[in-house]
Amino acid sequence: MKFILVTIVLAVLLRDTFGDIQPQKNFDLKKFAGKWYRVGLADDSPSFALFRHKLTINMGIVEPKDNGDVNMTMWRMIRSTGCKSKMHTYMRTAVPGVFTYFSTRHNIVKDVTIVETNYTEYALLFKYKKFNREYTQVSLYGRTQTLRPELIEKFKKYAMQQGFPERSILTPSPPADNCPPSGQ
Repeated sequence: MKFILVTIVLAVLLRDTFGDIQPQKNFDLKKFAGKWYRVGLADDSPSFALFRHKLTINMGIVEPKDNGDVNMTMWRMIRSTGCKSKMHTYMRTAVPGVFTYFSTRHNIVKDVTIVETNYTEYALLFKYKKFNREYTQVSLYGRTQTLRPELIEKFKKYAMQQGFPERSILTPSPPADNCPPSGQ
C-alpha cells in the first residue's frame, strides 16, 4: 500500500514538474546501455550563448547498476587541458526512463527523462533543473556521431515544441582531437 501511495505521489510530482514530458514507453535500461554520442543540444540557460561556439560532440558510456541506477561516464575536449572524463550517477526513480542526479557544478539535483529512443540509433533526453529559475535542456544522442537528417530535424522540432528558440539549438561538430582516446 505504501509503495502504491509513493508511486502515485511521485507520478503527480513528476507530472507537475515536467508538464507533458513523458518517458519512453516501456523503457528498457539494458537496451539503452552502451556507447552514446551527444550530437544535439538545446539549452535555455543564459550562459549557453557564451559557450556554444566551443561545444563539440561528446561521447558517453551508459552502465546500468544492479539496483537500477546508472553510471554515465562522459568525455569532452577542453581546449586548455585536453580530453577529460567525468562520471555521473543517475539515480532511478519510480518511473522507468526518469532519473535524478546531483550536479556538483551547480550543487543541485537535476532530473533527466529519456523521452524517446529506438535504442540502436538515437535518443531524445529532457533535462530539468531549478536553480535561481527553471532551466531545461533537450539533448539528442546517437550511437554514432552522424545521424540521419530526419533525426536531426525531429530533435530540432521537439526542442522548438518545448519552447526553445532556434538560436538555442545546436548540433556541434566532432572534436578536432581524438576524445576520448581510442579504446574507450
